[in-house]
Amino acid sequence: MTDTPMTPDEEQAFYANPENQEPQGPPRRRKPRLSAMVPVRLSPELLDEIRQRAEADDRSVSSWIRRVVEHELHHPA
Repeated sequence: MTDTPMTPDEEQAFYANPENQEPQGPPRRRKPRLSAMVPVRLSPELLDEIRQRAEADDRSVSSWIRRVVEHELHHPA
């Protein structure tokens, strides 16, 4: 394997081979980065707008909302 990035089709072909599905190196335990889930109710119109903006930013709705909250916490009105 080279350091040249593979295309998605090349990745698919590479990992389709069972020999390339073996984990390499010691296992890594990752710490959970997020704490608790917070349920929030939004109007259908607001949720539609959020979905559109998240998609335009190529983010998930959750990621987009977290980014907006972090921005507001660092830039109070």
